Amino acid sequence: MLSARNINVSYGSTQVVFDVSFDVMNNANLCVLGPNGCGKTTLLKAVAGILPHGGTVAIDDRDTRTMKRREVSLKIALMSQSQGVYFSYSVFDAVMMGRYLHIKDGILGSPSGHDRDFVAECLRSVGLLDVAKKEISQLSGGQLQRVFFARTLAQEPQIILLDEPTNHLDMKYQIELIEYLREWSSHDNHSVIGVLHDINLAMRLSENMLILKEGRIAASGVAGAQVTTELLRDVYGVDVVGFMRESLGKWEGISAQ
Repeated sequence: MLSARNINVSYGSTQVVFDVSFDVMNNANLCVLGPNGCGKTTLLKAVAGILPHGGTVAIDDRDTRTMKRREVSLKIALMSQSQGVYFSYSVFDAVMMGRYLHIKDGILGSPSGHDRDFVAECLRSVGLLDVAKKEISQLSGGQLQRVFFARTLAQEPQIILLDEPTNHLDMKYQIELIEYLREWSSHDNHSVIGVLHDINLAMRLSENMLILKEGRIAASGVAGAQVTTELLRDVYGVDVVGFMRESLGKWEGISAQ
């Protein structure tokens, strides 16, 4: 289980996350929602230990501040929405970079047969095994996003933090990614914390939601119990439920033809 308590984050003298607390049980997921600039990405980076923060983060009752950085990295993997490509590695080698924590001598060591098999399985799971030898500079944005996800899986974490994981993916791969995450988190004490703008995809990933507004918790809990039409209107400044219902009506009209 991951437990975050009273997380506060500031950039210089400007505080952007205020006393955010939540729990994510093993084999469960959490969706973090809210408008642009509300602190979602900053919160994920704080939980991952990338940004200094107030408050505590604990994994299976162990405060991450008492753990070595390598220990934390073996537990938590973060896939951010912007990942640079600075060299034209092959797809296979790019994903293998996610295995360095498991390889003797780290990035200077040689991967074992198990490491290679594990990377191949990660590529197979995202539908890219057939382009494993291709240079990543030749990939589309959607393919590159799947490479980054495969690299996150290769880290073999217990908890995956995802910041807009469906960016650049077409509808088919968006749906497949969410379904894969649901399956992955259903066993081996895995958990996913996902920042998503698409509320439909978020609710497909998990009904457990943490909704932020201006760096503070606007609501948390199970969607049906905590999320209301007025809450979403207040957070997003638009009638989200009304828009969804109108869209559903149009789709029903199409399906009836």
